[in-house]
Amino acid sequence: MNSSLNLTFNGDCAAAFRFYERCLRGKVLFQLTWGDSPMAKDVPAEWGPKICHSTLAAAGTTLHGVDTPSGAYEAPRGFSILLDIEDPAEAQRLFGEFAAHGRVDLPLQETFWARRYGKVVDRFGIPWEINCPSA
Repeated sequence: MNSSLNLTFNGDCAAAFRFYERCLRGKVLFQLTWGDSPMAKDVPAEWGPKICHSTLAAAGTTLHGVDTPSGAYEAPRGFSILLDIEDPAEAQRLFGEFAAHGRVDLPLQETFWARRYGKVVDRFGIPWEINCPSA
């Protein structure tokens, strides 16, 4: 069984995936706009350049993304994406990237189980946990 994550956005999926591609040192493998999709007639014209589907390979997983049209978008809740990062400096770098223009819920810090652990919601509203396990 393989697993991946599907993330929904309120019109900023392309920007989010460019950001994740850079921060996570991944690669956007596929991106389709609503205007270029067979469902173009089902969304308002202004949604033409928004993302109908995007795929990003990064950090040992696959992220999928979509801009949810017609007021159906709901902010993420009840989950977070947990990244286990071996190097404390890399954990700090990534936490800082996500925290920029986002919200820090728990500063990156040493805990009884990890050299570094923190919780942050990025500028696109996606919640992340950064965990740097004890050696």
